[in-house]
Amino acid sequence: VQLQASGGGLVQAGGSLRLSCAASGSTLRLYTVGWYRQAPGKQRELVARISRDDSTEYADPVQGRFTISRDNAKTMVYLQMSSLKPEDTAVYYCTADDHPYYDGASPPTYWGQGTLVTVSS
Repeated sequence: VQLQASGGGLVQAGGSLRLSCAASGSTLRLYTVGWYRQAPGKQRELVARISRDDSTEYADPVQGRFTISRDNAKTMVYLQMSSLKPEDTAVYYCTADDHPYYDGASPPTYWGQGTLVTVSS
């Protein structure tokens, strides 16, 4: 599967942004899909993940502010980001893994190119 992320940009603190990830080559119905981010000088970290059964998981810093979802056709994944903070500034990556029992213990198999989100104070 190939992943194409879009929707990044510059937004003021407190604002909202929605990232999109389009899959090609396969639907995402049997994939765990997620978003990771990497800020300058920091390690890459999980932001949110949605499993094959549509259960979701969020990193503590974004809990209650970000929402991950996917469409019924399972070809698109979204990350709705609200109440953005300067510390959310990072390159965001769309990811997918097709292991039936993927638990996040290892990095996902498939990665899209990143999309830059910049939050100004």
